[in-house]
Amino acid sequence: MEQPIYNTEGKKVGTIDLPESIFGVQWNADLLHQVVTAMQANARTSTAHTKDRGEVRGGGKKPWAQKGTGRARHGSSRSPIWKGGGVTHGPRNEKDYSKKINRQARQKALLVALSRKLKDNEIIFVDSIEMKEPKTAQAMLALQGFTKAGFAMSKAKNAALIALPGVHKPTMKSFANIGNINVEEVRNLNPLNVLSSKYLIIANPGVMVETLSKKRVIKTA
Repeated sequence: MEQPIYNTEGKKVGTIDLPESIFGVQWNADLLHQVVTAMQANARTSTAHTKDRGEVRGGGKKPWAQKGTGRARHGSSRSPIWKGGGVTHGPRNEKDYSKKINRQARQKALLVALSRKLKDNEIIFVDSIEMKEPKTAQAMLALQGFTKAGFAMSKAKNAALIALPGVHKPTMKSFANIGNINVEEVRNLNPLNVLSSKYLIIANPGVMVETLSKKRVIKTA
């Protein structure tokens, strides 16, 4: 699977032979949906919280006598049927939305996502993306170079995900001010962040193949 490699000016500088075990995996929508929804659930936090009758303030005194008033009996003014009382069956912040994801399923889903991205011509292989110092202007010039190569970065959000071979703070800071571009290390790629962006820009693709091989992702194909 030979693919072109570009530089930040949008010029073709070489090619790379990609392994079928990573970029030629058969499409599996069910697996991808299962893994992505589980990852979204694992990232979800319970923020909505209602108080039950034991947590609301007040209500310690019995509103009126049990008998003799002609009114219905009540033990507390913080009962759920009273204004200002507790909430019955409301959302609670201790709810756990997390789901278990098998390691092999997660790894196979990543290969499925990468293969589909390549098939749809949405992966850009770049020889290197390294800024000597944090400069947003230089980052914009690099994106313009990719546009010249035929990859339009026109989406308002999540236009591209840049996968770097390792941590490079000047480069990461250069793209940090560009709202529709995200930067991540190759080792942290997952089906969710790969599919969340239109394009996947891979810097030094040889390192990516080596990284995935070390993680034994290839063996799950």
